[in-house]
Amino acid sequence: MKKIYEIIKSNPLFEEINYHDFEAMLDCVAARTQRYNKDEVILMTGDPVSFIGVILSGSVTVTKEDADGNAVILAAFTEPELFGEVFACAGIEYSPVTVRAMEDTEILLINYRKIIGDTACPFHLNLIENMLRLITRKNLLLNQKIDVLSKRSVREKIMAFFDAHRRGINKFTIPYNREEMARYLCVDRSALSKELCRMRDEGLIDFNRNEFEIL
Repeated sequence: MKKIYEIIKSNPLFEEINYHDFEAMLDCVAARTQRYNKDEVILMTGDPVSFIGVILSGSVTVTKEDADGNAVILAAFTEPELFGEVFACAGIEYSPVTVRAMEDTEILLINYRKIIGDTACPFHLNLIENMLRLITRKNLLLNQKIDVLSKRSVREKIMAFFDAHRRGINKFTIPYNREEMARYLCVDRSALSKELCRMRDEGLIDFNRNEFEIL
């Protein structure tokens, strides 16, 4: 239990919940841990939404298929981030997206109905307040993605994507490989690779795998 607490105590969902109350809180919301292998589906499009997940180790991607059946990456999450809370709080009965493990991953699954079902418990009040703040932040991230996808050219999308991920520093790491980055940007992978190479040749950027530098 101590190990789990040390991993996720920095997650804003558990703000103001100390270690002495942590185990009681997990029991109260019927939390359990689950391991997933690389590429294993955690939540499939159309599955009933019955939990929110906190990543204890590993990472996941959230994808949605377009009209042509192509999987578009909406987001990627890693330890100790949270996923599924937007659907849970919105009362969405079936998942509109697919969540998949990018690597061997362990997740803390929390029954969200237990969170909203007993507001008399101080744990629930804290969790609800924290979750509202988290959803607000994720809405801001969604607006960032809309801004990225609104760009017309591949280069403009790349630069907007970098601005959203580098957070004011010139050297940064993104959570995607080339295929995943192409899906996120809704561009062809070869077109993305060619444009990145052009930008490097022009002295605008440098990169090694998923590590980038703005020059």
